[in-house]
Order: sequence, then C-alpha cells, then structure tokens
Amino acid sequence: MKYRRCGRSGVLLPEISLGLWHNFGADDDRAQNAAIIGRALELGICHFDLADNYGPPPGSAEERFGSLLQQEFAGHRDEMFISTKAGHLMWPGPYGDWGSRKHLIAGLDQSLRRLKLDYVDVFYHHRPDPDTPIEETVEALVQIVRSGKALYVGLSKYPAALFNRACALLTEARVPCLLHQFRYNLLDRSCEAGMLPAAKDQGTGSIVFSPLAQGMLTGKYLGSPALPAGSRAQRSDSPFLDADKVAADAARVAALQEIATEAGIPLTQLALRWLLQRSGVTSVLIGARTVAQLEDCAAAAGQPPLSDELMSRLN
Repeated sequence: MKYRRCGRSGVLLPEISLGLWHNFGADDDRAQNAAIIGRALELGICHFDLADNYGPPPGSAEERFGSLLQQEFAGHRDEMFISTKAGHLMWPGPYGDWGSRKHLIAGLDQSLRRLKLDYVDVFYHHRPDPDTPIEETVEALVQIVRSGKALYVGLSKYPAALFNRACALLTEARVPCLLHQFRYNLLDRSCEAGMLPAAKDQGTGSIVFSPLAQGMLTGKYLGSPALPAGSRAQRSDSPFLDADKVAADAARVAALQEIATEAGIPLTQLALRWLLQRSGVTSVLIGARTVAQLEDCAAAAGQPPLSDELMSRLN
C-alpha cells in the first residue's frame, strides 16, 4: 500500500480506503466482517469510512464496527483512521436530519456510543443543507473539534461555491477542512466540473466514493443474466442501481471491458488505477462483501502509472 498526504495536513491516507456503507449491516455475517477488517489491516488499508445512516438498518454499521473494534481488534485503534458522518435522516422530529448544530452534535454523540469510541479521526457533514445557514453548520464542526470528539472535519457532496465558503469559514476558525468526499468514477465524472478543482484550490484532500459505479465497473453485469443473483442491482435497499441503470450504461461498460481485456488488466483494477492517476485524488473508497473482493481492489494500489495512450482511451 502507498500513502498520500491529505491536502495541507499531517495526515497520510492509503490509496485504497474501505467504506462500510453496505455489507456491514445487522444481517451481515460478523465473522466475514471481522475477516475483511483483519485482511484490510494486513494490506495496509487503515482508513475505515462510516456514517450514522450506514447499515442497513441505519446505525448498524457503526454498531458492528464498534463491536469488532472492542473485541477482535482491541488495541488496534491507533493504527486506524476512522471517519463518520451526520446529515441524513436518522430519527423522527425536527432535529433528526440536515445540518443544524443540534443535529450534528447529537448525531456524533450517538455515533460515538455505537462505535464505542471517545473520538473519531474525521467527522463529516454528510450533505449540504439548503435551509440552515452555512455559518451555523461550520460553527458546529468547529465546536466538535474543539470538544475533542473529532480530530478533523470534512465535507461531503458540497457544490463548489458552498464548499469554498465553508472552507473559508473553517480556516478563519483555525479548524481547516481536511477532506472533501464525492462520487467519481469512469461513468460519472461530474465532479470534474466543480468539486474536484475546488478541493485542489482549497488545499484539501479528496476521497472519492462509488469508484466502481455500484459494481458496474467490475463487469459482472455484462453477462447473462444481466442482473446476477445476489447482485446489488437486485437488492431492494439499493437506491442508486437498478435494471434501468445497468441497461443505460451497458454499452459504455462493454467498451471499457474491451479496453481492459486488450490491456491485460482486470476492469475493476483498471477503473481504480484510472482514478488514482487523476490529479487531486487522495484516496479511493471501495466497498467489499468478501475478502476476495477486498484483495482484488487493493491490488490496484502501488501500481505504475497507466500509459498516456491507455489513459486517453479511457478518457
């Protein structure tokens, strides 16, 4: 594993980080979850990305990870870089969502109880709030760092103008933004028009999620049947991938698979290596249901640059 400096900070992140959005919920196998975490550490993947609403159900990923950290991985906390987030719906009433000081501080307190931790390394506002003044959200993030409940703060999915404003306010308070997290993959490059250059301009790190487009860039949806049994596109709790989405992108995925085959590089690894070669990307967040999937993704780290010709074809 290679490590990259996160913006203008002392933090180094692995090229490949592990996100626990799905696959670490209440109904997932605990032994397999423990095996994935253990193998990740062996591979040098020391950054584990969570949020209060990860599961399913919401909260269960933090509970599972906290239990593993307290038992199977007791004593390894200082080897890990752990992040969590708040800003999506978590409980009823007017304070269970969005970006108020009330929601963010209560949300983190609940996350820490589930994680069985005194602090997290990074706490994100999970999404921008169109109604709460950005000054209030930023003040809450500053308060969280000064209280010792998080070492750093990050922002997720913020459009460029709002991100720049939030970063300016955080810098004024001497609690600079460490990371911006947003979607980025070969099928969705929308962040290149705003989020990615804004993070570079602000000197923050960039960590990107959905690098394999919910599994489409593994090539598993190119066969017959188009939706393999047990695949994410078949799951009722997968809001971002379904049969229509698979069909809409099938031609582009087939073209990318052809390029990967000619290059002699598995499509999964080619998609991840393309991202790691994009200017401004600090780390790539992958998800894994099995140890084999984790190892397949981790193999993309530390590789030599792809040729200019191959990058041009992928672009």
